[in-house]
Amino acid sequence: MLEKFYFVESRLWIVIIFIPGRGFDSNVYLVKGQKNTIIDTGTGFYMKYILDELERNTDIHDIDQIILTHEHVDHTGGAGHLRKKLDDVKILAHEEVARVLEAGTEPSALLFSLPPPRVDVDIELKDGDKVKIGDDIYTVLHTPGHSRGSICLYCEEKGVLFSGDTVFAHGGIGRYDLPGGDLMELQKSIRRLSELDVKDLYPGHGDFIRGFGNHHIKLALRSVRCI
Repeated sequence: MLEKFYFVESRLWIVIIFIPGRGFDSNVYLVKGQKNTIIDTGTGFYMKYILDELERNTDIHDIDQIILTHEHVDHTGGAGHLRKKLDDVKILAHEEVARVLEAGTEPSALLFSLPPPRVDVDIELKDGDKVKIGDDIYTVLHTPGHSRGSICLYCEEKGVLFSGDTVFAHGGIGRYDLPGGDLMELQKSIRRLSELDVKDLYPGHGDFIRGFGNHHIKLALRSVRCI
């Protein structure tokens, strides 16, 4: 039985389609607006499920861009599949992610017995860049620790954070024992996120949080400081 998908329309007129990850797939988000944007793509195993949910909620040929929160295969494996399906879609990712995806050397894929994804990144992102997602401007935050190329996407005006695998709901934190992980970097990244005014938290796996995002990030900071 397919998991239920959720339609989120915030008090501040952000329209987000939330497609929960199946198996060890990442969550996939579609943010609708002037720049229709997919955030993360899963492994590619469940592409029919993802495409069905996208097609139920938009004309997929109106999707403008895909943003990858980091390089791991559970977030990037579907990017090549989506590129083939979507017209003129652009792929955006941190410059470190671009390097490993274009070379086909993403190391975590081998741990899951999957071929490393290989896809070209059209726009390389760095810390502090501004990106339009839906109808709003988001700041790119480079948040290494879970991986070298991890980013979060923060809309200060609306208090919205897409956190990838840096932090999760209920104080969860990203793994730091995979290739490219670093506990000290993760601590710094979570401390940085804890200083933001986050209302709505949309992580790479598990539940999303509306209204109390900063509380969950502070729980994550407490968790990572105990390690």
